Amino acid sequence: MYNKLTKAALVYDFDGTLSPGNMQEYGFIQALGKSPEEFWGTSNSISEELEMNGVLAYMKIMIDEARKAGISLKRDNLVNYGRGIELYPGVKDWFSLVNRYGKERGVVVEHYIISSGMTELIEGSPIASEFKKIFASSYLYDESGEPVWPAVAIDFTNKTQFLFKITKGIMDIADNRKVNRQVPDEEKPVPFSNMIYVGDGDTDVPCMKIVKMFGGNAIAVYNNEAKKATAQQLLDQDRVNFMAPTDYTESGDMFALVKGIIDKIKAESEYNKLKYR
Repeated sequence: MYNKLTKAALVYDFDGTLSPGNMQEYGFIQALGKSPEEFWGTSNSISEELEMNGVLAYMKIMIDEARKAGISLKRDNLVNYGRGIELYPGVKDWFSLVNRYGKERGVVVEHYIISSGMTELIEGSPIASEFKKIFASSYLYDESGEPVWPAVAIDFTNKTQFLFKITKGIMDIADNRKVNRQVPDEEKPVPFSNMIYVGDGDTDVPCMKIVKMFGGNAIAVYNNEAKKATAQQLLDQDRVNFMAPTDYTESGDMFALVKGIIDKIKAESEYNKLKYR
């Protein structure tokens, strides 16, 4: 049975894509009395010395350094740190802008995050309510509400699993059965061809490749010359479809690109309705 409702999924990385810096750098690291360079230097050193996953390393350092500084890492406190996250120009209004354009074209637009950052911090950001689902790293908390173990740790290699969850409409991070079931493209809530992945660098490459390989669109964004060179390289290597500055305003290139892709999704949907009638 062909899914007659036309949906598009915009899937974003967070740090460097919607925000200029790492989300821990907008209040949390400062509360520790550390500089970002000190914090990430410690995290990277432990990761290299112990051959430890980088995400697990920074999650451990967050707990260790918070204890040393006498700072509580209860969920509500982490959410509060997230309220200070800075965003690129136009991001706050971006979602309503895209949703309105999609509605005008008869396309329901859904927004998702797949990030190696912290779910709790993203939930404190001004745009948290815009996402249908935030797939990001998070802690397991004890009875007193303090973090004791990583509940989810997402790095660049395992980000791709969440694309398969999105295309099949599975919002449960713990699910490992439904996601592996075969579902014909015409029955998927959001086929890959209706997916747009937005990221800023090398850690997004696996997701970019998957989305592009299955007929969707990947956009590499940049905010400086070094990032622009990376985006150009990804474009030259055929890993992304487009590149654009991190300007999410109505007059920016990003909106023009996404409007064009939404138009394409709508046209292909109308064709498929005829095909499967």
